[in-house]
Amino acid sequence: MNAQQAQAAETRSGLDKYFKITERGSTVAREVRGGLATFFTMAYIVVLNPLIIGTVADADGQFLGDSTQPGGAIPLVAAATALIAGLLTIAMGVIGRYPLAMAAGLGLNAVLAFSVASGMSWEDAMGIVVLEGLIILLLVLTGFRTAVFHAIPPELKTAIAVGIGLFIALIGFVDAGFVRRIPGAEGESTVPVQLGATGSLSGWPTLVFCVGLLLTAFLVARRVKGAILIGIVATTVFAMIVEAFAKVGPFNAGPGPDGKPVINPDGWQLNVPTLPDEVVSVPDLSLLGEFSLFGSFERVGVVAALLFVFTIMLADFFDTMGTVVGVGAEAGLLDKQGNLPGVRNVLIVDSIGAAAGGAGSVSSNTTYIESAAGVAEGARTGLASVVTGALFLVAMFFSPLVTIVPFEAATPALVVVGFLMMTQIRNIDFSDYDVAIPSFLTIVLMPFTYSITAGIGAGFIAYVVIKAARRRFAEIHPLMWLIAVLFVIYFALDPIKELLNVV
Repeated sequence: MNAQQAQAAETRSGLDKYFKITERGSTVAREVRGGLATFFTMAYIVVLNPLIIGTVADADGQFLGDSTQPGGAIPLVAAATALIAGLLTIAMGVIGRYPLAMAAGLGLNAVLAFSVASGMSWEDAMGIVVLEGLIILLLVLTGFRTAVFHAIPPELKTAIAVGIGLFIALIGFVDAGFVRRIPGAEGESTVPVQLGATGSLSGWPTLVFCVGLLLTAFLVARRVKGAILIGIVATTVFAMIVEAFAKVGPFNAGPGPDGKPVINPDGWQLNVPTLPDEVVSVPDLSLLGEFSLFGSFERVGVVAALLFVFTIMLADFFDTMGTVVGVGAEAGLLDKQGNLPGVRNVLIVDSIGAAAGGAGSVSSNTTYIESAAGVAEGARTGLASVVTGALFLVAMFFSPLVTIVPFEAATPALVVVGFLMMTQIRNIDFSDYDVAIPSFLTIVLMPFTYSITAGIGAGFIAYVVIKAARRRFAEIHPLMWLIAVLFVIYFALDPIKELLNVV
C-alpha cells in the first residue's frame, strides 16, 4: 500500500468512526445513496415555500423583501430556503449524527403566512419565529420540553396536524382557482365560495391543476420516491406546453385604461409558465437578517404576540418529536425504551433550526419526515444528511427556476400534502366525546375561519371546559389551564380593550 492509499484508508477510517457507519451496519455508498433519496424526496420545499410565504402580503400590504408584487419575493425566498435547509441539514448530520434532514416546515409556513403576518409586518412575524426557536432551545437545555409534551393530550396534538392539513389543502384549491369567492356574495348569499369562477370549471390553467392533482395522487399512491417533486416538475412542463400553444396569459394582466386591473378569470395565477431569462444565477440572499425580535409586541400587544409564539412553537414542538421517533424506528435506531440515543443533540440542532429559519426569513425549519426515504435506501448515519445538505446548497443557484411555476402546477402538491397530514385522524378516538369534540373543533375551525390559531384555541378551551364540567380535574394538566386562559384572553381581546377603555 502506497502513502496515498494509506492516507485514504485512514480518512475512511476516521469518517467511519465519527459517523459510526460500520457500527450501524451501513456503508459510505449507502449513506450517499440515502442522502440523494432524501434530497429528491423533499426538494419540493424549495418551490413550495416561496409560493406560500412569498406570495402573501403582510398587514402593511408588503411582501417579503419589501416587494409590492407577489411574485417579486419568490426567487429571494427560494434561495434563502435552500441555503438555510442546506446548512441546518449538514449541522444535523455532523452534530446529531443521524440521517435526519431539515427545511422550512410545511404547516409552519402556513401558520406564519396566514395567521401571523396578516396582523403585522413580515419582519415582526419572522422575529416571532426566532423567539419561538430560542424558547424551544431553552426547553431542550432545561429538560422542560418533555413536560410540555406530556401536558397536551395526544388527541389534540393529532387534531392540530389534521387541521393544518385541511387548511393547506384549502389554500391549494383556492390558490389554483378551483375554489373561488362568489363575486358580490356578501349580503346576497350565505355561501361564500363556489367551484371555479362561475360555479363550474373552465380554462386551461384549471385543466393543468386537475391533471397535476391526479398525477401527484397517483405517484403518491404508488409510493414513488420523490412523488411530490416529480408531480410539480411534470405539471410545470405540461403548463409550459399549454401556454406555448394556447397563449393563456396571466390572471391579472395589469392596469387597464381606467387604471383598474384587467382580470382574465381563466388566466394563470401568480406566474405565467415560460422560461426565465436565466436558469442559473448567483443567489440573492438579501432576506437574511430581515427580522424584528420584539416588533410584534409593539404591533399586536404582548398577549397576542405570546400566543403567536406559542402557536408556532406548539406545531414545531410536536412535529419534531413525532418525526424523530418515526424515522428512528424505521431505521432500527431506537433503544428498548423507544428512545433515540443522543436525541438531545438532535433536538438542539432542530431548535436552532427554528430560530435560523426566522433569521433567514424562510419560516421555522424543522426535521422532515421525508428523511425516511433515505433510511429506506439504507442510510443510518449523519453522513447521509451531509450529502442532502450539500445538494440543497447547490440548489440555491437554480432559484430563478421557481419563477416558471404557476400556482396551478404547485398547488396539487399542497392538496396531497394536506391529505398526508390528515391521515393522522385515525389516531383520534371519536367515541370519547371528551377529546373528540375539542379535536373536531380544532380540525374544522382552521379551514373554516382561515386561521390555525383559532382552531387550536377553540380546541384547547373546549377540552378544559368539558373536562372541568365533567369534574375530571385530575385529567387537566396545569399547563392546559394556563393555555386555555391565554386563548380566552386572545379571543376576547377586543371586548377587553373596550371594557378597559384601551385603544
